[in-house]
Amino acid sequence: MANTLTISMAQINPTVGDVDGNVTRILAARAQAVAAGADLVVYPELCLSGYPPEDLVLKQAFLDRIVAAVDQLALATTEGGPAMLVGAPWQVGTRLHNASLLLDRGIITAIRLKRHLPNYGVFDEVRVFTPGPLPAPVGFRGVKLGILICEDMWYSDVAEALHQSGAEILIIPNGSPFERDKQGSRLIHARCRVMETGLPLLYVNQVGGQDELVFDGASFALDRSGSETVRLHAWREQVATTVWTQEPTGWSIKGPLEPVPEQNEILYQALVAGLRDYVEKNKFSGVVLGLSGGIDSALAAALAVDALGADRVWCVMMPSPYTSADSLEDASLVAQMQGCRLDTISIGPAMATFDAMLAPIFAGKQPDITEENLQSRARGLTLMALSNKFGPMVLSTGNKSEMSTGYATLYGDMCGGYAVLKDVYKTTVFELCRWRNRHRPYGCLGPDGAVMPERVITKPPSAELKPDQTDQDSLPPYETLDGILECLIEGELSVKDTVARGWDLETVRRVWRMLDRAEYKRRQAAPGVKITSRSFGKDRRYPITNGFTALL
Repeated sequence: MANTLTISMAQINPTVGDVDGNVTRILAARAQAVAAGADLVVYPELCLSGYPPEDLVLKQAFLDRIVAAVDQLALATTEGGPAMLVGAPWQVGTRLHNASLLLDRGIITAIRLKRHLPNYGVFDEVRVFTPGPLPAPVGFRGVKLGILICEDMWYSDVAEALHQSGAEILIIPNGSPFERDKQGSRLIHARCRVMETGLPLLYVNQVGGQDELVFDGASFALDRSGSETVRLHAWREQVATTVWTQEPTGWSIKGPLEPVPEQNEILYQALVAGLRDYVEKNKFSGVVLGLSGGIDSALAAALAVDALGADRVWCVMMPSPYTSADSLEDASLVAQMQGCRLDTISIGPAMATFDAMLAPIFAGKQPDITEENLQSRARGLTLMALSNKFGPMVLSTGNKSEMSTGYATLYGDMCGGYAVLKDVYKTTVFELCRWRNRHRPYGCLGPDGAVMPERVITKPPSAELKPDQTDQDSLPPYETLDGILECLIEGELSVKDTVARGWDLETVRRVWRMLDRAEYKRRQAAPGVKITSRSFGKDRRYPITNGFTALL
């Protein structure tokens, strides 16, 4: 039995489908592990295909490329050095599995298959993978390693089977998406497995963005008492070396213990990571967005500058006759403070053209929300024209409070390739703006210091589609609205149970109706970063045609 074991944790950012690029990342991490004298490198779940690969794994040509890549990686271990525990979709006979492959001395020395396939929220692995059996430990350099793949850690049976079969260390490759308070949930489940088995545990998570999902990394190790002895950075690729020493009572662990960021930094970095990787991995040149002088577009611009750099962010102010002088000034100051380009294109001529074009049909009708929506659609059309002509992706700036209630215009302010604030309630928008004005997070490309004037944060929010308009003309105060929405969306509470939390009955009914009626809009919305437990999209699936009404 070995007395020491050196394990490198490869917290990397793979791209779904980019097998060649992922091989390059895997080998680069191994090179760092070689320099550190590692015996083994542990990579995240399905790092070779990228996670989640969804129906891409149903293509046999893709699976054939995975096999060739595994052979290439195994060959890299022929001359010795650290073995690699690599995640990949893997066929066993006619069945496809989510697998971890141990590559050592030029061959695949062990294969372990994920037993518990998540089938809730954003996960639908049951659709494409077959569950594996309860695993046995893997013998490696005189040590018995118990390999649990991601969801397997959330149940006791896999760890128990490994413990009973003589495992000495639990290794958990992960593709665990971020959401608020997720790190606490991971630690709770990991500690349960440690307490049940008395075995130390190593948990390696991926980092980066994939469509709506973001992965925060934050990999860790727990000793036999459940204490966190190793912690990697959140939101950074990192290859870290841990040293395991065999003692009379079991294995001890030494490695880096990075600080835990505060909650607003974690949320801000999640949005930056999601936007950055969506733009970079889809090879857009940059983004273009409407800068209104309001708080949502100011935050969206700040996130874009922090993610991509000011030279890749193009802001456009599109005033109408209802746009205030304050908004014009605030938009100019936001662009100036963030260092990005700002152009002004008036939508007045478009409004006049639409009025003239529709006048014969609209004769005898008073102006109403129709004309307001035409203004928003003129702006959306303008941004899409700039995107088509010059190449940057349109960045939508709407927040979760608006998306929940339908306070958004299809083919207008909902236009865009990505909606960075889609899962961010308005009250959180305010918090993040205040926080970013005081802090510049690690790795962000925007300026130090404030990124928007204080007035942008403090003035009453308004769409400015008619004289003296504010959001609260159409919506309850945001503190009330967001509190009710969290009950109805994240909590899935009834009207009765929401009222029992202290909210006014008629206001709850009103919000319920708005939430229910806006489903058709959300179904057509751009993807956006998931940061809550119930984001719109694959995470929350409601029928558009729906006859159920709120009781009470």
